[in-house]
Amino acid sequence: MSAICQPHNLRRPISHGPKPYGVRVSLRRGDPFCKIMGAEWHREHWFASAAERDAALGEMSRRHEYSRVGDKPALTFEKVENLAASRGL
Repeated sequence: MSAICQPHNLRRPISHGPKPYGVRVSLRRGDPFCKIMGAEWHREHWFASAAERDAALGEMSRRHEYSRVGDKPALTFEKVENLAASRGL
């Protein structure tokens, strides 16, 4: 069975080319969620261009409209790059 039930429901088409630019999302040190996910938990999202990655990073890390005054994001965001793929090695 395919991983995607209905490809026409995707927000953007799947790209099968190299995606060397990434964002690593992880929990802040001491966050209570670390007890559930583990202290070393992280997730990486990969993009075809640095501009696409930077736009996604801005959207991921923004203070959303439902935040309360004084709320701070529990996630940290870090730019990463697969040098071999970005340099065509």
